[in-house]
Amino acid sequence: MRIEIRNRCTDFDGYRAARVKSLFNVESGANFTLDADLPIEAGDWQIGLIVGPSGSGKSSLGRALWDESVYSADWPRNLPIIDVIGAGGSFDAATAALSAVGLGSVPSWLRPYQVLSTGERFRADLARVLCDAPARVVIDEFTSTIDRQIARVGALAFGKAWRRTGGQCVLLSCHYDIADWLRPDWVYDTASGRFQRGCLRRRPPLQLDIVETDWRYWPQFEPHHYLKLPHMIASTNYVGFIDNCPVAHLAVSTRPGLVEARACRLVVMPEWQGAGIGIRFLDTVCAAWLAGRNRYGLPLRTLFHTSHPGLATALRRNPAWTQVSARLYGENKVRCSESLERSAVRHGRPKSHHGGFGGHFRAVQGFRYLGEEAACA
Repeated sequence: MRIEIRNRCTDFDGYRAARVKSLFNVESGANFTLDADLPIEAGDWQIGLIVGPSGSGKSSLGRALWDESVYSADWPRNLPIIDVIGAGGSFDAATAALSAVGLGSVPSWLRPYQVLSTGERFRADLARVLCDAPARVVIDEFTSTIDRQIARVGALAFGKAWRRTGGQCVLLSCHYDIADWLRPDWVYDTASGRFQRGCLRRRPPLQLDIVETDWRYWPQFEPHHYLKLPHMIASTNYVGFIDNCPVAHLAVSTRPGLVEARACRLVVMPEWQGAGIGIRFLDTVCAAWLAGRNRYGLPLRTLFHTSHPGLATALRRNPAWTQVSARLYGENKVRCSESLERSAVRHGRPKSHHGGFGGHFRAVQGFRYLGEEAACA
């Protein structure tokens, strides 16, 4: 496919325009010409990347390819993004799309698009595209307005999720660093005019270093957790670091009698969501507890509960986990409070004034870690 771009505008001749022409020996700024050969007619691809410096013709190429399929961020101002993404479709599809692109911060789902941060808007746009799953789409300024770390992980997350849709997308970006993370089927560089099939280099590896610690790092993660609860009693905390930056958190305690472990407070920082870090981090910690590498020296299976639809779906797909419960609401709070008081009297302690746990109407799904051997079986 040969594309010829011929853009025209008025050739201005005012004083400053004439002076610029004279100073820099430029005859005119009214014409822009670009000829590009894109051998993509076969259609045996899903992701294409047009990359190059600003003003090199990327947007013009995108419009020339599929003018009717260029994505436009048209969001209503009076609705949260969860009501707009995949409107008319299933709730699970919308939450799955948000999780797939790394926008796993649940409070952000309840906000209108215009109040989100630039990085959150970028991921919300990608989630909307994924949920709508058009046959063809062109996304301009892909990752151009966000932090480079968010850009690289966001490109990785979008690439993995888009390949499940079966559609074709062309991404336009002025940043070359996303190519290794996105791994497109073809790349066209508007600066050099070079067309390349596939991505010849491997994606840079992510090394996650897990450190056993206490609650000292939790204040950094707490704003991104969807529940506000007191610290777990007698917990062992784990924090995952990439390049000395804390990116993931998990707390593990035990059930009465040391019969099982219980993991909670799993949080992955927003700029790292969508890279697959959370599940691997959780699996690694639970595998260590199953092998007896904990302060008790006991091999303990781990229970994990979540209300997050995307995380629950990921755990159901993971053969190392099995679902053990699914409750639509919490325990009876009054009964729990009475039980705490009876326990205090039985052990000779003052009656507890704790209001009890439970009483919520939040669906909670429970999972048990079986280990890699069970997954292999």
